[in-house]
Amino acid sequence: MRPDDLPRQLSKGLSALYILHGDESLLILEAVQQIRDSARKAGYIEREVLTVETGFAWSSLEMQGNSFSLFSDKKIIELRILTGKPGTDGGKAIEAYCSNLPPDTITIVTCPKLDKTGQNSKWFQALSAKGDVLEAKNIEHRQLPDWIAQRLARQQQKLAPEALQFLADRVEGNLLAAFQEIQKLALLHPAGEISLADLQSSVANVARYDVFQLGAALLAGDATRFARMLAGLRAEGEAPHLVLWSLAEEIRTLYRLGLGKQRGTPSAQLFKELRIWGEKQKLVEPALARVKAAQLKAALAQAALIDQMNKGVAKGEVWDELMNMCLPLLKK
Repeated sequence: MRPDDLPRQLSKGLSALYILHGDESLLILEAVQQIRDSARKAGYIEREVLTVETGFAWSSLEMQGNSFSLFSDKKIIELRILTGKPGTDGGKAIEAYCSNLPPDTITIVTCPKLDKTGQNSKWFQALSAKGDVLEAKNIEHRQLPDWIAQRLARQQQKLAPEALQFLADRVEGNLLAAFQEIQKLALLHPAGEISLADLQSSVANVARYDVFQLGAALLAGDATRFARMLAGLRAEGEAPHLVLWSLAEEIRTLYRLGLGKQRGTPSAQLFKELRIWGEKQKLVEPALARVKAAQLKAALAQAALIDQMNKGVAKGEVWDELMNMCLPLLKK
């Protein structure tokens, strides 16, 4: 389930086991707190936290499951797997624990985002077979204004569409900062609509970008967002060779996709061969309709030149050339 599904699920009753993983640590923290609050109302008073770090003794998981509570006949056990990889011993301990879940106990397991290999592992399958799984996916840029609006509504505040977009642009990629800015608005302004001018005076620019979001902006053809993100990565000290690699990969993939379509290869097969997954599948088709093969070839040739600049073989300003390389591929 998604974080938004949790309150409805909890209203139907508590499960003995919850597994939470994903990109957004804020959403996971909030979900864990919701489970704790519901459990305490149901009489689960004692709480034990096990954090899996170097040297962690997996026998303590079984020990806590079998131990009696000193203050209540019900307790909560939180198992935090910080790396998302419990290892061989941890995997066996988790499987054994799931085969005989302790009575009068709610177990909450948290991990960072797990890839397909992690989700297909025996230990994760053992958990998901006995518990409720919640995945906290990234809040994408296009989803961020709605997410902010929902949070503001909880504190009886709202923003006009242009103000929402302004706020979303300044907290993109940093959901915790978005949460903090929303809380700050509750302290600085009364209930009701907040003007763009008031918002601009109180909101910091705390956007945090990553290289792979930049590639998505390129595919979407969003010139304004792309330029803002590229400048943000430069200001944050991101390595230009990593930015070049990411952009060149997107351009190369788009070029190969176009060639495949010309040969009549089905899109589903091309997506699999070129490893185009998730949201990117929705972006590549419009991108192909927008750009020409000659533009993509020219961009790849320029990428080779920028690579020489990165290595000190050719002269030029790398960040400026990255922008020049991508401008023809963005919407005019």
